[in-house]
Amino acid sequence: MIQILIAIAAGCASALMFASIVSGALISLLLFYLAPLPLMVAALGWGAIGAAIGGLLGAAGLAAIFSFSYAIAFLVTVVAPAYWLGRLAMLARPADASDGVPPALEWYPVGRIVVWIAGFAAVTTMAALLTLGTDGTTISEGLRSGLQRALGPRSSSDADKLIDALVTVAPPAAATVAMLTLTLNLWLSGKITATSGRLTRPWPDLRTMTLPAMTLAVLSLALGLSFAGGVAALIGKIVSATLLVAYGLAGAATLHTLTMVARHRGFLLSSTYALVLIFLWPALGLIALGIGDAVLGFRRRYYQRRSMPPPPIT
Repeated sequence: MIQILIAIAAGCASALMFASIVSGALISLLLFYLAPLPLMVAALGWGAIGAAIGGLLGAAGLAAIFSFSYAIAFLVTVVAPAYWLGRLAMLARPADASDGVPPALEWYPVGRIVVWIAGFAAVTTMAALLTLGTDGTTISEGLRSGLQRALGPRSSSDADKLIDALVTVAPPAAATVAMLTLTLNLWLSGKITATSGRLTRPWPDLRTMTLPAMTLAVLSLALGLSFAGGVAALIGKIVSATLLVAYGLAGAATLHTLTMVARHRGFLLSSTYALVLIFLWPALGLIALGIGDAVLGFRRRYYQRRSMPPPPIT
């Protein structure tokens, strides 16, 4: 009964946070992006099935209060990622046993979860764009008209150039925000569940997070598609943005590994993240570091030079 009540409460909380965006208040934007958090906490602490049931009940409430399309958007952007990511985070299998010792559990790798997050961010962003049209020209015109309404009536050439630039960067920027917010929600839900004592898996060593080998090939293909034009270019830009964020996270894990014995490590890491948050462009360094580690194995060489056994990949 407690699990059912928690699932219902999580679904209602997520639905209310998702619906708060209709108020137009600034705080509602924060609540909107944190809407998956209650369902993710329920999935990690009380089971993914219960979180899914709570999400379905929340969607039913949204359909009754607002519209069926609003409930579908909630299911696609909030319930599905919360259920699936929570399920993967708690997925484990017995590792190989040796010498009669009971096998330890091998948990689903964090790097693969990051790729799933990138997939959800790309799918939800593309689904939102497809509501504007089914071809590249129609989608661009829909974005342009929306930006013109948001910026107000402007007739100067500089305003037109600004709107054109925003139309170009809006899809990958939206995918980047979706990727970062989903990652933040999963991390926060893990911390909340661990603090409450409901997290039954050990906290992973995020320094060892590595993306699957095929991720780099998919990124190369997506970058190539971004120059194709039309809907294919939109898909390429969106997938490229999410995977570049994933490699940025891998670069952060690499940076934490390479600075393990560095003096003033705390200052180095905090200043790096401060520069990324303030200026944004230093994130390119983390992305390059993540891609370089995938190609050249920076972390593997770091442990080899110091004759240290690398920790197990999580």
